[in-house]
Amino acid sequence: MVFLFLYLPIVILIIFSFNSSKEQMNFAGFTFYWYKILFSDKEILGSVLNTLIVAVVSSSIATILGTFAIIGVQNLKKIPKKILINIANIPLINPEVITGVSLMLLFVFINQNFKILGQGLFTLILSHTTFCIPYVILSIAPKISELNPNVYSAALDLGASPAYSFLKVILKEILPGIITGFILAFTVSIDDFVISYFTGGSVQTLSVAIYSMSRKVVSPEINALSSVLFFLVFILLIIINLRENKKVFKTGEI
Repeated sequence: MVFLFLYLPIVILIIFSFNSSKEQMNFAGFTFYWYKILFSDKEILGSVLNTLIVAVVSSSIATILGTFAIIGVQNLKKIPKKILINIANIPLINPEVITGVSLMLLFVFINQNFKILGQGLFTLILSHTTFCIPYVILSIAPKISELNPNVYSAALDLGASPAYSFLKVILKEILPGIITGFILAFTVSIDDFVISYFTGGSVQTLSVAIYSMSRKVVSPEINALSSVLFFLVFILLIIINLRENKKVFKTGEI
Protein backbone atom coordinates (compact mmCIF):
# COMPACT_ATOMS: atom_id res chain seq x y z
CA MET A 1 0.00 0.00 0.00
CA VAL A 2 2.86 2.37 0.77
CA PHE A 3 4.55 1.71 -2.60
CA LEU A 4 1.19 2.04 -4.34
CA PHE A 5 0.60 5.40 -2.64
CA LEU A 6 4.09 6.60 -3.63
CA TYR A 7 4.29 5.43 -7.23
CA LEU A 8 0.70 5.36 -8.51
CA PRO A 9 0.59 9.19 -8.93
CA ILE A 10 3.82 9.03 -10.96
CA VAL A 11 2.36 6.29 -13.19
CA ILE A 12 -0.80 8.36 -13.70
CA LEU A 13 1.31 11.42 -14.53
CA ILE A 14 3.26 9.47 -17.17
CA ILE A 15 0.07 8.00 -18.68
CA PHE A 16 -1.61 11.41 -18.95
CA SER A 17 1.50 12.92 -20.55
CA PHE A 18 0.34 11.01 -23.67
CA ASN A 19 -3.24 12.27 -23.34
CA SER A 20 -4.64 13.98 -26.46
CA SER A 21 -7.04 16.02 -24.31
CA LYS A 22 -6.14 19.07 -22.25
CA GLU A 23 -8.41 17.88 -19.45
CA GLN A 24 -6.22 16.30 -16.81
CA MET A 25 -8.48 13.41 -15.79
CA ASN A 26 -10.10 12.65 -19.14
CA PHE A 27 -7.97 10.35 -21.28
CA ALA A 28 -9.21 10.94 -24.81
CA GLY A 29 -6.51 9.14 -26.77
CA PHE A 30 -2.79 8.45 -27.19
CA THR A 31 -0.55 11.18 -28.63
CA PHE A 32 3.03 12.52 -28.59
CA TYR A 33 1.73 16.06 -29.14
CA TRP A 34 2.71 17.38 -25.71
CA TYR A 35 6.23 16.03 -26.10
CA LYS A 36 6.49 17.82 -29.45
CA ILE A 37 5.30 21.03 -27.79
CA LEU A 38 7.76 20.47 -24.95
CA PHE A 39 10.81 20.04 -27.21
CA SER A 40 9.87 23.11 -29.26
CA ASP A 41 9.43 25.36 -26.22
CA LYS A 42 12.46 27.67 -26.15
CA GLU A 43 11.94 28.61 -22.49
CA ILE A 44 11.91 24.96 -21.43
CA LEU A 45 14.92 24.11 -23.61
CA GLY A 46 16.76 27.05 -22.06
CA SER A 47 16.01 25.78 -18.56
CA VAL A 48 17.19 22.28 -19.60
CA LEU A 49 20.46 23.77 -20.86
CA ASN A 50 20.91 25.72 -17.61
CA THR A 51 20.19 22.59 -15.59
CA LEU A 52 22.73 20.50 -17.51
CA ILE A 53 25.42 23.20 -17.30
CA VAL A 54 24.92 23.61 -13.57
CA ALA A 55 24.74 19.84 -12.95
CA VAL A 56 27.84 18.95 -14.99
CA VAL A 57 30.04 21.80 -13.74
CA SER A 58 28.99 21.62 -10.07
CA SER A 59 29.20 17.80 -10.00
CA SER A 60 32.68 17.86 -11.55
CA ILE A 61 33.97 20.48 -9.09
CA ALA A 62 32.27 18.74 -6.16
CA THR A 63 33.81 15.41 -7.18
CA ILE A 64 37.32 16.88 -7.32
CA LEU A 65 36.98 18.78 -4.03
CA GLY A 66 35.19 15.91 -2.28
CA THR A 67 37.85 13.40 -3.37
CA PHE A 68 40.76 15.43 -2.04
CA ALA A 69 38.78 16.33 1.09
CA ILE A 70 38.09 12.73 2.09
CA ILE A 71 41.69 11.72 1.31
CA GLY A 72 42.95 14.52 3.54
CA VAL A 73 40.46 13.77 6.32
CA GLN A 74 41.36 10.06 6.24
CA ASN A 75 44.96 10.91 7.19
CA LEU A 76 43.94 12.82 10.32
CA LYS A 77 43.76 11.45 13.83
CA LYS A 78 40.59 9.72 15.00
CA ILE A 79 38.87 12.59 16.85
CA PRO A 80 39.53 15.39 14.29
CA LYS A 81 38.50 12.98 11.51
CA LYS A 82 35.15 12.26 13.18
CA ILE A 83 34.52 15.95 13.77
CA LEU A 84 35.19 16.88 10.13
CA ILE A 85 33.14 13.96 8.80
CA ASN A 86 30.20 15.03 10.96
CA ILE A 87 30.58 18.63 9.77
CA ALA A 88 30.59 17.40 6.15
CA ASN A 89 27.38 15.46 6.81
CA ILE A 90 25.47 18.49 8.14
CA PRO A 91 24.24 19.59 4.66
CA LEU A 92 22.70 16.13 4.22
CA ILE A 93 20.41 16.53 7.23
CA ASN A 94 20.03 20.31 7.18
CA PRO A 95 16.67 21.44 5.68
CA GLU A 96 17.20 22.66 2.12
CA VAL A 97 15.14 25.79 2.71
CA ILE A 98 17.62 26.89 5.41
CA THR A 99 20.58 26.23 3.09
CA GLY A 100 18.85 28.06 0.23
CA VAL A 101 17.90 31.13 2.27
CA SER A 102 21.33 31.38 3.92
CA LEU A 103 23.13 31.16 0.57
CA MET A 104 20.77 33.75 -0.90
CA LEU A 105 21.49 36.14 1.98
CA LEU A 106 25.23 35.55 1.56
CA PHE A 107 25.12 36.34 -2.17
CA VAL A 108 22.96 39.42 -1.59
CA PHE A 109 25.36 40.64 1.13
CA ILE A 110 28.40 40.17 -1.13
CA ASN A 111 26.68 41.90 -4.04
CA GLN A 112 25.51 44.88 -1.97
CA ASN A 113 28.87 45.45 -0.27
CA PHE A 114 31.39 44.45 -2.94
CA LYS A 115 29.35 44.60 -6.18
CA ILE A 116 31.04 41.45 -7.48
CA LEU A 117 28.46 38.68 -7.24
CA GLY A 118 24.96 38.96 -8.61
CA GLN A 119 22.57 36.02 -8.52
CA GLY A 120 22.67 33.96 -11.69
CA LEU A 121 24.35 30.95 -13.27
CA PHE A 122 27.57 31.39 -11.27
CA THR A 123 25.81 31.48 -7.90
CA LEU A 124 23.78 28.42 -8.93
CA ILE A 125 27.00 26.52 -9.66
CA LEU A 126 28.50 27.63 -6.32
CA SER A 127 25.38 26.58 -4.43
CA HIS A 128 25.07 23.20 -6.13
CA THR A 129 28.76 22.50 -5.64
CA THR A 130 28.35 23.23 -1.93
CA PHE A 131 25.55 20.76 -1.28
CA CYS A 132 26.91 18.11 -3.70
CA ILE A 133 30.28 17.73 -1.95
CA PRO A 134 28.85 15.76 1.05
CA TYR A 135 27.29 13.22 -1.36
CA VAL A 136 30.67 12.71 -3.03
CA ILE A 137 32.37 12.28 0.35
CA LEU A 138 29.68 9.81 1.39
CA SER A 139 30.28 7.74 -1.75
CA ILE A 140 34.10 7.69 -1.54
CA ALA A 141 34.47 7.24 2.24
CA PRO A 142 33.81 3.44 2.23
CA LYS A 143 36.42 2.89 -0.50
CA ILE A 144 38.96 5.00 1.37
CA SER A 145 38.38 3.05 4.61
CA GLU A 146 39.01 -0.23 2.75
CA LEU A 147 42.29 1.04 1.28
CA ASN A 148 45.48 -0.40 2.77
CA PRO A 149 47.79 2.58 3.51
CA ASN A 150 50.86 0.29 3.38
CA VAL A 151 50.40 -0.20 -0.37
CA TYR A 152 51.03 3.50 -0.99
CA SER A 153 54.13 3.39 1.22
CA ALA A 154 55.34 0.28 -0.61
CA ALA A 155 54.99 2.07 -3.96
CA LEU A 156 57.14 4.92 -2.65
CA ASP A 157 59.73 2.46 -1.31
CA LEU A 158 59.92 0.80 -4.73
CA GLY A 159 60.86 4.09 -6.38
CA ALA A 160 57.52 5.50 -7.54
CA SER A 161 57.00 9.25 -7.21
CA PRO A 162 54.23 10.51 -4.87
CA ALA A 163 52.13 11.63 -7.85
CA TYR A 164 52.53 8.30 -9.67
CA SER A 165 51.76 6.37 -6.47
CA PHE A 166 48.64 8.45 -5.92
CA LEU A 167 47.38 7.85 -9.47
CA LYS A 168 48.19 4.14 -9.62
CA VAL A 169 47.43 3.11 -6.03
CA ILE A 170 44.99 5.43 -4.27
CA LEU A 171 43.06 6.88 -7.22
CA LYS A 172 42.75 3.52 -8.96
CA GLU A 173 41.29 1.87 -5.84
CA ILE A 174 38.77 4.60 -5.07
CA LEU A 175 37.78 5.27 -8.71
CA PRO A 176 34.46 3.32 -8.45
CA GLY A 177 33.49 5.48 -5.46
CA ILE A 178 34.45 8.63 -7.36
CA ILE A 179 32.30 7.67 -10.36
CA THR A 180 29.36 6.79 -8.11
CA GLY A 181 29.81 10.07 -6.23
CA PHE A 182 29.78 12.05 -9.49
CA ILE A 183 26.61 10.34 -10.73
CA LEU A 184 24.92 10.83 -7.37
CA ALA A 185 25.93 14.51 -7.25
CA PHE A 186 24.71 14.96 -10.83
CA THR A 187 21.37 13.37 -9.93
CA VAL A 188 20.93 15.49 -6.80
CA SER A 189 21.82 18.66 -8.74
CA ILE A 190 19.26 17.95 -11.48
CA ASP A 191 16.61 17.13 -8.89
CA ASP A 192 17.13 20.20 -6.70
CA PHE A 193 14.45 22.86 -6.54
CA VAL A 194 14.61 24.73 -3.21
CA ILE A 195 18.22 25.91 -3.35
CA SER A 196 17.96 26.70 -7.08
CA TYR A 197 14.82 28.75 -6.43
CA PHE A 198 16.56 30.95 -3.82
CA THR A 199 19.98 31.34 -5.47
CA GLY A 200 19.29 31.33 -9.23
CA GLY A 201 17.98 34.86 -9.61
CA SER A 202 16.60 35.23 -13.13
CA VAL A 203 18.21 31.97 -14.28
CA GLN A 204 15.74 29.09 -14.26
CA THR A 205 16.59 25.43 -13.87
CA LEU A 206 14.23 22.69 -14.98
CA SER A 207 12.68 22.16 -11.56
CA VAL A 208 12.05 25.91 -11.15
CA ALA A 209 10.52 26.01 -14.64
CA ILE A 210 8.14 23.19 -13.71
CA TYR A 211 7.13 25.08 -10.58
CA SER A 212 6.51 28.27 -12.57
CA MET A 213 4.38 26.38 -15.10
CA SER A 214 2.33 24.68 -12.38
CA ARG A 215 1.37 28.06 -10.89
CA LYS A 216 -0.42 28.95 -14.13
CA VAL A 217 -2.93 26.80 -16.00
CA VAL A 218 -1.92 23.16 -15.53
CA SER A 219 -1.04 21.89 -19.01
CA PRO A 220 -0.26 18.31 -20.10
CA GLU A 221 3.09 19.77 -21.14
CA ILE A 222 3.97 19.74 -17.43
CA ASN A 223 3.18 16.02 -17.37
CA ALA A 224 5.51 15.44 -20.31
CA LEU A 225 8.28 17.51 -18.75
CA SER A 226 7.90 15.79 -15.37
CA SER A 227 7.96 12.39 -17.07
CA VAL A 228 11.21 13.19 -18.90
CA LEU A 229 12.80 14.41 -15.67
CA PHE A 230 11.61 11.32 -13.79
CA PHE A 231 13.04 8.90 -16.36
CA LEU A 232 16.35 10.79 -16.48
CA VAL A 233 16.81 10.57 -12.71
CA PHE A 234 15.50 6.98 -12.69
CA ILE A 235 18.09 5.87 -15.28
CA LEU A 236 20.91 7.50 -13.29
CA LEU A 237 19.78 5.76 -10.11
CA ILE A 238 19.70 2.42 -11.94
CA ILE A 239 23.29 3.00 -13.08
CA ILE A 240 24.35 3.74 -9.48
CA ASN A 241 22.64 0.58 -8.19
CA LEU A 242 24.11 -1.59 -10.95
CA ARG A 243 27.57 -0.32 -10.06
CA GLU A 244 26.98 -1.09 -6.38
CA ASN A 245 25.68 -4.60 -7.17
CA LYS A 246 28.66 -5.25 -9.42
CA LYS A 247 30.99 -4.24 -6.60
CA VAL A 248 29.19 -6.55 -4.16
CA PHE A 249 29.41 -9.52 -6.52
CA LYS A 250 33.11 -8.88 -7.14
CA THR A 251 34.04 -8.65 -3.47
CA GLY A 252 31.63 -11.35 -2.32
CA GLU A 253 30.14 -9.02 0.31
CA ILE A 254 26.53 -9.43 1.48
